[in-house]
Amino acid sequence: MIALSLAEIAAVVGGQTHDIPDPSVQVTATVVRDSREVRPGSLFVAFVGERVDGHDFARQVVEAGAVAVLASRPVGVPAIVVDDVQSALGALARHVVRRLGATLVALTGSAGKTSTKDLIAQVLQRKAPTVFTPGSLNNEIGLPLTALSATEETKFLVLEMGARGIGHIRYLTELTPPRIGLVLNVGSAHIGEFGGREQIAQAKGELVESLPEDGAAILNADDPLVRAMASRTKAKVVLFGETDEADVRAENVRLTDTGQPAFRLHTPSGASDVTMRLYGEHHVSNALAAAAVAHELGMSASEIATALSEADSLSRWRMEVTERPDGVTIVNDAYNANPESMRAALRALAAMGKGRRTWAVLGKMAELGDEALAEHDAVGRLAVRLNVGKLVAVGGREASWLQLGAYNEGSWGEESVHVSDAQAAVDLLRSQLRPGDVVLVKASRSVGLESVAQALLETGAAGGADAR
Repeated sequence: MIALSLAEIAAVVGGQTHDIPDPSVQVTATVVRDSREVRPGSLFVAFVGERVDGHDFARQVVEAGAVAVLASRPVGVPAIVVDDVQSALGALARHVVRRLGATLVALTGSAGKTSTKDLIAQVLQRKAPTVFTPGSLNNEIGLPLTALSATEETKFLVLEMGARGIGHIRYLTELTPPRIGLVLNVGSAHIGEFGGREQIAQAKGELVESLPEDGAAILNADDPLVRAMASRTKAKVVLFGETDEADVRAENVRLTDTGQPAFRLHTPSGASDVTMRLYGEHHVSNALAAAAVAHELGMSASEIATALSEADSLSRWRMEVTERPDGVTIVNDAYNANPESMRAALRALAAMGKGRRTWAVLGKMAELGDEALAEHDAVGRLAVRLNVGKLVAVGGREASWLQLGAYNEGSWGEESVHVSDAQAAVDLLRSQLRPGDVVLVKASRSVGLESVAQALLETGAAGGADAR
């Protein structure tokens, strides 16, 4: 964070100082909510959670080097006490962002936010110091913490914005007002909470409504609900996609033999070829979004193409591809799942597994409301249409719908199976995997299927016990 005295911080957040001998002492390091992340010069933010009260760690974090605690009550060590810690954190982030002078890029969408954010960051880092959201910390706590990690050297601040209802993104843009706003897509993620795609579009479009006249709205030309958001912004509109009408577009899209996308990138300033290290054709749209942002910030087509071709996956459990010593390939995409990302992952599996035996180990997609049965059924059917070798549906009712969809599409006998839990899936795979097989593991985060991928990797590392 930029250096601020405790007196300045107290004034910004409307707090009272307690047990602070010298209010001129500065916070010079990160603002954190996890006591394990405290460094000398940090400010520790004490949240009261369902199981843990951050105030209980106050003395520990000060002993570890924290300058003070942002708290809702006195804690017997240097503290700035406020009525609402979350609101105070947001106010501090708003103040720091205004002081920074960095260009703020915000993005949202139903699917692909984190992967796209990671791509944007890796491209912009080629141009200037860039700070970006770690993982998926995209809510009213994670976003201000990310903003507060920026320093005087930061030129680009890339923030992922999530929403579970109308008004959520508007609130985030008030904390950290963007100059460039990117909307990726409107899909089915959290549709049970929103009530429909139109409501999701309304919420996502709050981002472009927040942009200034000298800003830029980067919109997906291939998604009608996103493209329609052009009427909701006073900023310049830049379209990306595969349609000829897009300002930044892809031509000659194809997948390599290993399932990695390649295409010809076209921007208003030129064209260049891209071959990505990531897996799956869905990353083409993510890459085009990143390219549109980078072009708007002055990068050439060749610079962007080079950066995209060298970009890696930075966040865990998102199409993590690992080959075991015995030749089995594990694709861990277990961080989260919705109908759009599930279909993209299955298509990537089909491309990667050409000439090999493929497995789709899938669990439920959460928060789909009344569409849950139809969407799970559709994913099961798609697995059959893509000729996935075997579907292993893991868990309760929703998993049974996956398996039933596959069965009704023509997957009989050994081609699909429903198992009760992750351990049952591991036992099945350990007994049946052969060298050369490709295994996709994917479900909503609450299912915890990353344990299946981890167990299979540990088995392979232990000497290829699965090989037959």
